[in-house]
Amino acid sequence: MAKYFDVHPENPQPRAIGQVADSVRDGALIVYPTDSCFALGCRMGSRDGIERIRTIRQLDDRHHFTLVCENFAQLGQFVHVDNDVFRAVKASTPGSYTFILPATREVPRKLLHPKKRTVGVRIPDHRVAQALLAELGEPLVSSTLLLPDEEEPLTQGWEIKERLDHQVDAVVDSGDCGTEPTTVIDFSSGEAEIIRKGAGDTSRFE
Repeated sequence: MAKYFDVHPENPQPRAIGQVADSVRDGALIVYPTDSCFALGCRMGSRDGIERIRTIRQLDDRHHFTLVCENFAQLGQFVHVDNDVFRAVKASTPGSYTFILPATREVPRKLLHPKKRTVGVRIPDHRVAQALLAELGEPLVSSTLLLPDEEEPLTQGWEIKERLDHQVDAVVDSGDCGTEPTTVIDFSSGEAEIIRKGAGDTSRFE
């Protein structure tokens, strides 16, 4: 049965955030809010958590997982960013964008695209997500909480708890965070390719 954390959207309670971070360190799979939809999240080293995300979402091995990072310094540990790409990514973070970039050796092979050796990265503009990432001190491996055969992500914490009670370990709820997923920009070739138009404005990449 999943633990349920009701967290204030503007001033997240440190005790609750600490408990969630501790559970992630212990291998938990959580649902947490971001600036574009609820997301599933676990530690980078949690094979069980990653496989559970694949199972819940019915993902194949070509799916790009996303490393959700606290800041740009942390993001830079996990992907290669040249100067031109750096400026474009820096100008768009934090925000509702996911960037696909060549991964460094810090990223477990299990998270990489099997052919491209790339991974998604993003920095959310959401206080609860930021508080959790700061407390955790490392990225969360994440995927939008969009269930198979459903057109839109779940938006209500209580419903997520009800539907996924035996598939996740904790649900962090700070209110509705929308149904529009991130805009995805693939920079793996050095040029911006818009993979998905979502919550982030694409005009600067077109």
